[in-house]
Amino acid sequence: MSENNPMRDVFDAIADPTRRRLIQLLAETDEVPLHELTAKFQMGRTAVSKHLTILKEAGLVLDRKVGRETRFRLNASPLREIQDWVGFYSKFWSTNMLRLNELFDEEEE
Repeated sequence: MSENNPMRDVFDAIADPTRRRLIQLLAETDEVPLHELTAKFQMGRTAVSKHLTILKEAGLVLDRKVGRETRFRLNASPLREIQDWVGFYSKFWSTNMLRLNELFDEEEE
C-alpha cells in the first residue's frame, strides 16, 4: 500500500488507462469540474466518478465543493513513489547494459 493512503496503492491506482488519462488531464490544468472531465471520455459521469474516487483514495486527486459542483485537481506527490521505483530499475538496467557493452568490447579485442 502507498505511504500516503493505506486505502489504495498508487501503483494500483495508475494501472488503469482511464485513470492515467485523468491524471494527465488534471496535470494540464489547475482545477477541473467533474462535468468537464466526463466530457473527455466515452463513459458516464458515474464511471468517471468511480475512477476519480480510486485516484483520490491513493492521494493522487484532491477535490473541493464549489456550490453544487465538485472540482478536482492533481496531487502529484504520490507519483514520487513510482518515480523512485522506475529510477531504481533504470539505474539497474543502465549498469547492466554498461557491463554488457564492456563484455562486447573485451570480446572484440
